[in-house]
Amino acid sequence: MTIDTMTTAIMTDIASQFGARIRAAAQAGQPLRLRGGGTKDWYGGALDGNVLDTRAYTGVVAYEPTELVITARCGTPLADIETLLATHNQMLAFEPPRFGSGSTIGGVVAAALSGPRRASAGAVRDFVLGAVLMDGRGEALRFGGQVMKNVAGYDVSRLLAGSLGTLGLILEVSLKVLPRPVCEASLRFAMSEIEALTKLNQWAGQPLPLSASCWHAGVLTIRLSGAEAAVSAARRTLGGDEVPDAAAFWAALRDQTHGFFDAGTVWRLSVPSAASAIIVGGEQMIEWGGAQRWLKIEDGGDVDAIRRTVAAAGGHATRYRSSDKQAAVFHPQAAAVAAIQQRLKAAFDPAGIFNPGRLY
Repeated sequence: MTIDTMTTAIMTDIASQFGARIRAAAQAGQPLRLRGGGTKDWYGGALDGNVLDTRAYTGVVAYEPTELVITARCGTPLADIETLLATHNQMLAFEPPRFGSGSTIGGVVAAALSGPRRASAGAVRDFVLGAVLMDGRGEALRFGGQVMKNVAGYDVSRLLAGSLGTLGLILEVSLKVLPRPVCEASLRFAMSEIEALTKLNQWAGQPLPLSASCWHAGVLTIRLSGAEAAVSAARRTLGGDEVPDAAAFWAALRDQTHGFFDAGTVWRLSVPSAASAIIVGGEQMIEWGGAQRWLKIEDGGDVDAIRRTVAAAGGHATRYRSSDKQAAVFHPQAAAVAAIQQRLKAAFDPAGIFNPGRLY
């Protein structure tokens, strides 16, 4: 028996064990907490249920650099995937936050958190090509890859992005990857919040290779990525000061080790990029050309007032990091959207055992 054959046999056995565990839990009405490295246990609602650890189900199933696609099992460490991609000068363009070495690719998709490059490259769901999902009956269902959709017409593989494990166990995921930029440069400008928002929206309408932006404490920092000629031309056009140790700055922003995230309740405000300043008190940091705005409030803030203000600007607000799990973490859904989500939940998890209360 070859090593590959042995590995496949072992992984098949582990998946079978997962199925048996899920069926037993469904029969007993016992909640299960789907969990990889646990690096995002703080995200979402309160944790409930016995842990089903996915880390044993690991390994890259397929990777063809010329096809720009990688398929990996849910327990595969994100660090392993990024190391493999780097050997071929490729990357996960949505720059998922790396909350420690335990972060797994299943958790990356389930949480659907994207980093600084999201505004120019796309979100996690935009890179999900296919997935294998184990549902609440312990059955493995394959979606995507061949542009397969379920009978209701939903692209299930992309619906899994951001589901926080409430629809089922993501066994495998296929992701589109992209080449690393040939050239990058980061520039810094001293300006107010209003000035930064105005500049970012002006620059968004110009042929500039902007790949990331961050305004905080009176300083706007941007990253340019692309061909050397394009980056050089943009630098001459925009001016500004070079950012010392730019790689460390963007890594701290991506992985949320930046000092902004150290203490207090952190809100994530998602609004149209052209929205004006959001006046809700606290300290703010702005990313994604104005579309993502972080708000830090020491006492947590008035939940209803913050959500009303952000909704009036055409967006929604998430209590991103907070020790208080009593108030709703995610912005209340519209009735029609909530009804669709309930039907999906009932279809994939009829016994309601997967990560109850984690999402809604």
